[in-house]
Amino acid sequence: MNFEILFVLVGLIGMLIALIMDKMRPGIVLLSLVVVFMAAGIITPKQMVAGFSNRGMITVGLLFLVSEGIRQSGALATVIKKLLPERKMTVMQAQLRLLPVVSAVSAFLNNTPVVVIFAPIVKNWAKKVGLSCTKFLIPLSYATILGGLCTLIGTSTNLVVHGMMIDRGLPGLKMFDLAFIGIPITVVGLLFIFLTSKKLLPAERPDNFEEEEADAAEENGKHIVEVVLASRFPGLKRKLKSFDFKRRYGAEIKEIRQGGQVITENLGEVRLQEGDTLVLLADDAFTKTWGDSSVFLMMTNGKEIPSRPMPEWKKWTALALLLIMIIGATIGELPYFQESFPNVKMDMFFFAAVTAVVMAWLKIFPPKKYTKYISWDILITIACAFAISAAMEESGLAALIAEFIKSVSGSLGAWGALALLYFVTLVVTELITNNAAAALAFPLALETAGQFGVDPMPFFIAICIAASAGFATPIGYQTNLIVQGAGNYKFTDFVKIGLPMDLIVMILSIGLIPLIWPFVAV
Repeated sequence: MNFEILFVLVGLIGMLIALIMDKMRPGIVLLSLVVVFMAAGIITPKQMVAGFSNRGMITVGLLFLVSEGIRQSGALATVIKKLLPERKMTVMQAQLRLLPVVSAVSAFLNNTPVVVIFAPIVKNWAKKVGLSCTKFLIPLSYATILGGLCTLIGTSTNLVVHGMMIDRGLPGLKMFDLAFIGIPITVVGLLFIFLTSKKLLPAERPDNFEEEEADAAEENGKHIVEVVLASRFPGLKRKLKSFDFKRRYGAEIKEIRQGGQVITENLGEVRLQEGDTLVLLADDAFTKTWGDSSVFLMMTNGKEIPSRPMPEWKKWTALALLLIMIIGATIGELPYFQESFPNVKMDMFFFAAVTAVVMAWLKIFPPKKYTKYISWDILITIACAFAISAAMEESGLAALIAEFIKSVSGSLGAWGALALLYFVTLVVTELITNNAAAALAFPLALETAGQFGVDPMPFFIAICIAASAGFATPIGYQTNLIVQGAGNYKFTDFVKIGLPMDLIVMILSIGLIPLIWPFVAV
């Protein structure tokens, strides 16, 4: 093992520790490591910034704007309300009406806004019809994850892998390549939720604030409001006592739900984290001012949160643009269109760019505020992950690990190597951000395929699925983190239902991927 390999290995271990400790945002952690690698001469400045110009990374940013346009149009909220009847029904009946639609929508939109739209509506509906919201919020998150496995744009990790394939001169993924494995996984995953969630998920956990206190607040023109802190909240990582929340927002914090714990005492000593749920006493002015802001990721108070007025024609225009984007990117891959328009590559990047610009000019989302709708931390994470991937290849670490994977797989050959790579990627994505997990696994997939002399496509598909299938922990996927506080879930609630989900998806993936994408010798 030479110095460069050892240096990169130590750097990666340090990065993983920093991400798990959650002392800084993932983007700055990865950027710090990339700068260290550049300073050490492992990668060049050109390699350091190459990820920032990658089409896959830019496509992720454009899709943030498209998803925001759909969210602000209110079209999805209208759809979900029609799916949830006013009459009481069983948990399974409600899930059967709700979850397949959620999965279908999440196949074409960023998962986070889908949960942000649906979760408050589902929670308020469940309360209204006398059902426990805890039976729906984790399934809602899981349904979005499953749907994201079915298309190229279903989750950003797919686009990360796609972008890295393009960088290596490979064809990349088509819009529905992943559907061959994603749809069977989604069907089986949803069936598992339908059959087991009633037993595996907890019953309603009542809020800790006193009903008398809430009633008294109502008399004074205030009511209980729950908010989920977004990455743009200015008080993250600060103790509450050093951040005058009441003065800034005109609302009083009654409880904090953080990491599966409910905190009601010594609130001033709590360091606020992204994804925390705050239970507030607030008036209508609070919801009108902050109900559609980027400071809070989600807000619910038992009634409709006011949003930006949207003409009816914009709702359906937004949906039409989304449909055109999907169809356009699909047929644009056909040989006829490629031959007819040789100077224009009509892929997802092309149609996402056109759709985002049209939505901006039609003011489906406020164009002057477009920067706040993009998760810059995710984009920086993705861009830096490209550079870290390059460092793993340049140093020889990726080849060394690939040799180890081959030796461990033994008589199982490429199939065993695929299983090992899937498992490692899954473990990493449950502990850190999924995009970083995909980028770190990519050079291993490429080198491992080279060790066996086979087409790398099965390995690429495996890391697409594994990097997104984070069911067992709330930190495994952002949507899990969002619903954790909203449903007052504990960490163990995710483990009980999520760990079996992880195993089911892993078994299906390892079994089906080589059948759909055989290990063809190259």
